Amino acid sequence: MAGYAVAGLVGLRLALGLAGTRYARFSQFIRSPRRTLLYAGDMLRHKEPRYLGHNPLGAAMVVLLLLMVGGIALTGWMQTTDAYWGVEWVEETHEALAELLLVAIALHVVGVIHASLRHHENLVLAMITGRKRAPAGGDIL
Repeated sequence: MAGYAVAGLVGLRLALGLAGTRYARFSQFIRSPRRTLLYAGDMLRHKEPRYLGHNPLGAAMVVLLLLMVGGIALTGWMQTTDAYWGVEWVEETHEALAELLLVAIALHVVGVIHASLRHHENLVLAMITGRKRAPAGGDIL
């Protein structure tokens, strides 16, 4: 049941990514790999701009988490079918994705803490309310 609930939440996030509020839409925050790498370099030099929506690394993490959780839900469901019951690669993929998800979650938490401290705002609260402080000069909408 938990797997079906998670799959439903992934489906809801995909729907919000297509038709949600401004900063929830994928079209607003998905950046190219080049832009994401440039942002990572800026971050390492402590010169990254503040984004009102997802920053490029945060956007990449959203995509990664959705793919991983979706993959876990899919392989978990596959194991309940006659065609894939006991199939080793399905079980191993499910387990590997679950273990990698823990690493991704840890990286996500570190990134949220870093950005919160760096830009002097509570990103956890912003994730819940959908609101950040007003833009200042140099912020990217």
